[in-house]
Amino acid sequence: MPAQILVIDDETHIRSMIGATLERQGYRVRKAASGREAIDMLAENDFDLVLTEVVIPDWNGIALMEQIRGQHPQLPVVMVTAVHDITVAIDSMHRGAYDYLLKPFEREHLLNTVERALEHRKTLQERHSYQQELEQAVGARTDMLRQAMEELEHSYDVTLEALGDALDLRDSETEGHSKRVTAYTIMLARAMEISPAKIKVIARGAFLHDIGKMAIPDDILRKPRALSTSELAVMRNHCTRGYHMLRKIPFLSEAAEIVVTHHEHHDGSGYPAGLSGRGIPIGSRIFAVADAFDAITSDRPYRKARTIDVAREEVLRCSGSQFDPGVVEVFLKFPNGLWHDLRTEITGQDKLFATFDIADASTQTKV
Repeated sequence: MPAQILVIDDETHIRSMIGATLERQGYRVRKAASGREAIDMLAENDFDLVLTEVVIPDWNGIALMEQIRGQHPQLPVVMVTAVHDITVAIDSMHRGAYDYLLKPFEREHLLNTVERALEHRKTLQERHSYQQELEQAVGARTDMLRQAMEELEHSYDVTLEALGDALDLRDSETEGHSKRVTAYTIMLARAMEISPAKIKVIARGAFLHDIGKMAIPDDILRKPRALSTSELAVMRNHCTRGYHMLRKIPFLSEAAEIVVTHHEHHDGSGYPAGLSGRGIPIGSRIFAVADAFDAITSDRPYRKARTIDVAREEVLRCSGSQFDPGVVEVFLKFPNGLWHDLRTEITGQDKLFATFDIADASTQTKV
């Protein structure tokens, strides 16, 4: 389809002359005698080029050009004037005009300028189309990458579940402990406004905190009586063993830090490194409270589970020694019913990571 050009000039014979010249070249031409008329035409038609006089009765031509460029950024505007002032031409070009024609101008000069302006518009449109296609391609690739990452992360979590199941087979006395303590740790971390990305790391470390026990001999791991001093030393080595098992796995390398420090105490009396206070990773400080809470409220071969109230009293008693007082403060704000409901929910789940949204900030528990 031939290009459509809008000619704006308050002089009838000038509009007619320019229009006739362009129409003889096959262009479609619309003519406006004022700025307002031109704006109305632009709102109702698709133009490929605008030729406008600098001086028009109801509008400053340069201001009109700026408005047109603002509303139609890919529409080239050529300024036309009888004012032979180079500063006007420079100002027009600086404000976005494609070109500048001085009256009187030769027919060939007009046609060459129009041809160049239309070619410029075509280049802009092609560039815009390419940009849109590129953005769509990038968007599609981004969606594919996001999906791949989600699938990869799901496979990671399936691997974690398998590791947890393997640990339960070796240490049946604490079956379900890893799932429960992970859920408790997540709830505390949310209440402390830990970032979702950090919660994922903490959750994986909590779930695998005892993975090093897979390297502990059965006669020690399953011994029904109290461990000797040497046996206790071997058992305590599970933190370091777990760390070395996980640290070389990229998606578990950060979680490994929680595995190696989950038995450190706030006052420095823990093991294996005797860390204290903020020297212990925040995930491990949170986990320590969750771990103790689950241990107290769960059945063990040597005793029955104790109540949530007893667990709360014990955690409070050890605040500042075994536990970080800040984490204890958050822990104590949760009502007993919430702990009970969460334990029931987790106990009924076969797959923790497939069903428990470990880092959804929209469901953070505020206390």
